[in-house]
Amino acid sequence: MANVMLTAEEQHMFEGQPKGFPFGDFDLEDVMLPEDDDMGIPSDTDDDGQEDDVQAESGFGNVLVVDNLPKVPQEKYEKLTAILNKIFSGPGRIREGGLFHPQDEASKMSKGYAFVEYESVDQAKAAQAALNGYQLDKAHKFAATLYDECDRLAKVPDEYAEPEERQYTPGENLLDWLSDKRGRDQFVARYGDETEVCWNDAPKQQEESVYKRSFWTEAFVEWSPRGSMLATVHRQGVALWGGQSFGRLMRVGHPGVQRLLFSPCERYMLTFSEFPDNRGRPHFVAHVWEVRTGKRLRTFDGPQEEYAVGALQRPDRGMSWPAFRWSGGVGGAPALLAHMKKNAVSVYEAPEMVMLDKKSVKLENVQDWEWSPNAADNTFVAYQAEQGNLPARVALVHLPGREELRQKNLFSVAGIKMTWHPQGDYLAVQVDKWTKTKKSTTTNFELFSIREKDIPIDMLELPNKSEKIMQLAWEPRGSRFAVLHGEGSRPTVSIYNMKDTKSTSGARGVVLLHSMTNKQCTSLHWSPSGRFLLLAGLGGGHNGVLEFWDTEEMTLLSAGEHFMAQEVQWDPTGRYVATIVNAAAAMENGFHIWSFSGQALTSHDRFFQLLWRPRPPSLLSEEKQREIVKNLRKYSKRYEEEDEALLAQADTEFLAERERQLSEWRQWVESRRAAAEAAEAFAREQLGDRLRSHEEFTVTEVEVSVVLDVKEEAVKQ
Repeated sequence: MANVMLTAEEQHMFEGQPKGFPFGDFDLEDVMLPEDDDMGIPSDTDDDGQEDDVQAESGFGNVLVVDNLPKVPQEKYEKLTAILNKIFSGPGRIREGGLFHPQDEASKMSKGYAFVEYESVDQAKAAQAALNGYQLDKAHKFAATLYDECDRLAKVPDEYAEPEERQYTPGENLLDWLSDKRGRDQFVARYGDETEVCWNDAPKQQEESVYKRSFWTEAFVEWSPRGSMLATVHRQGVALWGGQSFGRLMRVGHPGVQRLLFSPCERYMLTFSEFPDNRGRPHFVAHVWEVRTGKRLRTFDGPQEEYAVGALQRPDRGMSWPAFRWSGGVGGAPALLAHMKKNAVSVYEAPEMVMLDKKSVKLENVQDWEWSPNAADNTFVAYQAEQGNLPARVALVHLPGREELRQKNLFSVAGIKMTWHPQGDYLAVQVDKWTKTKKSTTTNFELFSIREKDIPIDMLELPNKSEKIMQLAWEPRGSRFAVLHGEGSRPTVSIYNMKDTKSTSGARGVVLLHSMTNKQCTSLHWSPSGRFLLLAGLGGGHNGVLEFWDTEEMTLLSAGEHFMAQEVQWDPTGRYVATIVNAAAAMENGFHIWSFSGQALTSHDRFFQLLWRPRPPSLLSEEKQREIVKNLRKYSKRYEEEDEALLAQADTEFLAERERQLSEWRQWVESRRAAAEAAEAFAREQLGDRLRSHEEFTVTEVEVSVVLDVKEEAVKQ
C-alpha cells in the first residue's frame, strides 16, 4: 500500500484514526463478504424466518405532522398558534422554532396543518401516540402522523386490492403447562443475555429447561396474573408469548415503555412511560390495550401533577407506581381501571374505557386507596385525611353501585398504612396517632372482618404502643397474621388470630398465639398455602439469615443463610421458596431454592431476574380443598414412592453421564496414542542418545545473598 502524504490540517482532522488513514489505494471489494456467505453469523429474523424490511430514515424522524387543525384568519392566527404550541409541547420538548404553522400567502388563512419538530425521535413517537385523535373541539379532531410515515402512506395504491385469504392455524393451549403429571411449577430467569423458562425439578435438585432464548427482552419480563402469557419489554413496545413453544401471541407499540400492568382477568393490559416535558415537569403516557386483539382502548397522558396526590406523590411531584390499578373481570364482575386524583377516585370500565357513571367517586381530601385483592368484589378502601374540624376516616366503597359498606372515623392521625388479606377476607389499618404533646406517636390496628355481617371492626394495641411497627403480614389462607415490631436490629415477631381458637364456636376475637423475641429479621413471608412462615433478615447487616417456622406447632423447622439476599419469592403452591440477590448487587449475584421446611435444594449464580409462573385459581371448592389437606397422609405414600424413584433415576442418569464422559476421554486418548508414538520415534531417530540426556542432570535452585553497602548513622536520643 502506498504512503499518503497529509497536510497539517488533514493530520489534525484524522487525529485518533488508525495508522495510514485515509487509505489512499484502499479497495472496498477486498473486504466485501461473498453474497451467499453469512460467515456462520445467524440473522436476526422474525419468527416466520423472514427478515423485516429495513426502513431507511429520512432524517426527519423527530418531526410530526398534525392535520385537521382549524383554519383561521390573520387576526386569530397568533392566538391559535399559542394554543397549539401549548398542546403540542405536552408530550415532549419542542425544539426552538420547531413549530411551523403555515398560512396561505394570498388570503393569510392558516392551512389547517402543522409541522412539529421535537428534541428526539422517542418524544416524537410519544407525541404521535398522545395527539392522534386529540379532540380540540367538536369540529376538529387531530390526525398526527410521523413525517417518515408520510412516504409509506403516499405509496398506498388508490385502488383497493383484496388481501390474500389466510389459512386458519389453531393456537396452542396457553394452559398446557398445568397438565404436568408431576405437578411441577415453572419459573423464568434472566442471566447474561439469556432468558430461560424452566421446570423446578426439586426431587432431582436441578431445573429442567423448557424454553431458552437470547436477547429475548431489552428490559425485563413479567408473567400475566394467571400465568397464561409472558410479557417481554422492548424499546418499541411489549410482546406477549405463550403456549408450549412460547410463540408470539401479540405485540403492542409503545415507544419507551417502562412499566406494564395486567388486569386480573388477563383480558386487558396497561403500558406506561414517563419523561420530562419542555418545562422539566414529569410527564407520562399510559395506553390501555385489549390483549386478544392488540387494540388500543384508551390513552392517558399529560403532566403527572393531577395524578400525584397524597401518598402517591414523589418528591419531584411525579406519581408513584402504580398510580393506575385494575380490579374485577372475574366472577361476573366488570373489569375496572382506576386512579386517584384530588378529592376523588376516577374509575373506568373496560372495554369501553369510559368513566363509570360519567363522574368520579368523590372523596374529600383522599390521600391513599387500595382495591381488594379479591377481584370479584370490586371493593376499595380509601383514606381521607383530617380537614378542619372533620376527622380523618377510612371508608370501604363497593362498585359499581358506589355503596359505602363501612367507615371508621380517626383522630390525631400522624400516618396510615392499609394491608389487605390476600383473599380480601380482612383489612388491617395501621394507625399512627400523635400524643397530646405532638412530639411522639403511638400505634394501634383497626381490623375489619369483611365477610362478617355489618363488617365489625376490632382494635388491637401492642403491649408497648410506642414501639416501631415494621410490617404486618396476613396468612394467605387463614385468619392469622404476624406483626414485626420493636426497635433495633433484633425485633419481635408476634402471631395473632382473628378467631378465638380456644372457643368451641370459633367466635371472633383477636388472640395472641405466640411471640418470638430477639429475631434477626427485617421481613415476614407467609407460604401461599398458609401455616409456614419465613423470617428473613434482608439487607445490610443481616447477612440473609433465614428461619422457617411452622405456625401450627409454633416450632422452628430449620434455619439457613443466603449471604446478601435481597428478595424472597414463594412458588404459587407454597412448596418451595427462592431467595434472591438481584442484579443491583455487584457480588454474590444469584438465587437459592429451598423447600418449605428450609432444606436448601439448588443455587445459581450470575442472573438478573427470577419470577415464578403464577397459577390460575383452583377449580375445586374450599370444602374439597380442605378435605384433601385433611386426608393428605393417605395420598402421600404414593408420591413419596414416586419421589424416591425419581431420585434413583437421577442417580442412574448421573452415573451414566459420568461413564459416557469417561468413555469419550478413553477414545480420545486412543485416537492420539498413534500420533504420540510416531512423534516419539521421530525424536529418537533425530536425537539418538541425547533424547534422554536431560535425565542425567539435576536442577537445583540456590539463593545467594550479597551485601552491597553498609552505612552507619548516629541516632538522636
